[in-house]
Amino acid sequence: MKPSEQTSQQLDRVIRKIAQKFPYSDEPTRLTDIHLRVSQESGEMLAFDDDDNEITRCVIEEWIDNKDDNFYAGVTTILRQSLKKLSKVIDKMGILKPYSFVLEDDEKENIAELYIADDDTIIISGDLMEGLDKDLDHFFDELMKDQ
Repeated sequence: MKPSEQTSQQLDRVIRKIAQKFPYSDEPTRLTDIHLRVSQESGEMLAFDDDDNEITRCVIEEWIDNKDDNFYAGVTTILRQSLKKLSKVIDKMGILKPYSFVLEDDEKENIAELYIADDDTIIISGDLMEGLDKDLDHFFDELMKDQ
């Protein structure tokens, strides 16, 4: 799924609105994550804090009644691209680190971690622990060879 120019602009506006709600401070005191809820049926995207307080909302027209089975995978990619593009704006938010942007469906089910920021570390990719089992198995196998 490739976003239209209009969708990209709407997402940029939403991310900037979120950042405006948490202005930069030398000593941030707010502890929260940002939850982005997207409805495949209505195309509505809402942003909430950890206390379920609405921050902002918009309707992405090209997402209305989207019947794609891979809808959330496509949305995940698009949102990650938008967040990465505006990372300088996001990094100046007055939120205590670590914090993250989380994609949820309209049932509040976690779909993906979109953006995780922790001081000098920013993760804009797939699951943080993706492939960990394979890496640990390989490490254990190598360790046992030395015995």
